Amino acid sequence: MRFVDEAVIRVEAGNGGNGCLSFRREKFIPYGGPDGGDGGDGGDIYLEGDQGLNTLVDFRYNRLFRAEHGQKGMGSQCSGKSGDDLIIRVPLGTLAYDADTNELLGDVVKPGQRLLVAKGGVHGLGNVRFKSSTNRAPRRTTPGTPGEIRQLRLELNVLADVGLLGLPNAGKSTFIRAVSAARPKVADYPFTTLHPHLGVVRVDVERSFVMADIPGLIEGAAEGAGLGVHFLKHLSRTRLLLHLVDVGTPNDTAEVVDAFRVIEAELEKFSKDLHRRERWLVLTKIDMLAREEYARRCGQIVAGAGWKGPVFQISAVTGEGCPELIYRIQERLDEMKQR
Repeated sequence: MRFVDEAVIRVEAGNGGNGCLSFRREKFIPYGGPDGGDGGDGGDIYLEGDQGLNTLVDFRYNRLFRAEHGQKGMGSQCSGKSGDDLIIRVPLGTLAYDADTNELLGDVVKPGQRLLVAKGGVHGLGNVRFKSSTNRAPRRTTPGTPGEIRQLRLELNVLADVGLLGLPNAGKSTFIRAVSAARPKVADYPFTTLHPHLGVVRVDVERSFVMADIPGLIEGAAEGAGLGVHFLKHLSRTRLLLHLVDVGTPNDTAEVVDAFRVIEAELEKFSKDLHRRERWLVLTKIDMLAREEYARRCGQIVAGAGWKGPVFQISAVTGEGCPELIYRIQERLDEMKQR
């Protein structure tokens, strides 16, 4: 399924029903008096988190959502039926903005969580409400108020514990395929990954975490080059970033260090907060080098980049280094949760 992470929809809450103008008319009961009932309230519109959805693609084809109107009041002091609420199911991680004012209305992050996006109209009052000692036969009613109408802009930020960063062909898709059930496309050309992929990495029976494979960045992405930084917003919820660097491609060490710095620069341009987030350096494709060669080269790259954080060396093809990295990630996430 194609990944869609933004959509604009129109929501129209139900109008409130009008109050009723009515008088009691029964044989042998003269001067029966007013008995017009109130109208019903209009239906509200909610967004509800659904764990089974992972895109906003349905909103490309269905853009208008209307809740039921409240029914008008009736005689014999009968109130009109309130309109049913309308529930719109959305993926977890959906943010709802008012498209006209750009106001953030809320964020749906939990299964079953409901977010009110359009309030239904209030019912009108029937003439029985205006009866008094000085006004025995009121002919006054009030109309129901209209429901809210909004243009909503929905944005989906994928929910993941760990995000993968790197240039195109750094090995991100191969790595997430190796450690989870996610199956992103893998090929030897730029931009194999065109949309984020989520994979659940299971460490043992009771422990797992979610990893996101984000499309690769290139120099100038912050200015719109390549795929731009459109998908970097999906890393805003992650707690840990893995910066993958290809050490197996026959480039000299200086080129590899430059590739590392490209991502550093683009990340900082996009978000200072994201640039300061905890990040680990993962050197990939070590199976393409002899052990002595990759050990020497990895040392040169870490020194050249001036990297002070954790460093891991892996091969997603052979699996070397992957179990250790996965267990270390789980331990770190557990520490963060306790903290």
